[in-house]
Amino acid sequence: MAKSKSDYFGLSYIVSLILAIFPVTAWLCGAVTRFLEGKIIAGLIRLIFGFTIVWICDLVLMILRKKILRLLNV
Repeated sequence: MAKSKSDYFGLSYIVSLILAIFPVTAWLCGAVTRFLEGKIIAGLIRLIFGFTIVWICDLVLMILRKKILRLLNV
């Protein structure tokens, strides 16, 4: 069975949820993940606005949809 792509570095849902609860780890993991995906603009947006509405959206979507917010597909 193929491993499904998770949000933070291929970690499980529970670990990603725990990381998303804390603003600092959500900010850092979110930005690094976007840069690794090649989404420079989304990574910069996460670095600048990561402690505000982006963190709240990530947390709510992680709980409800089990995926973090994907801002840009660029």
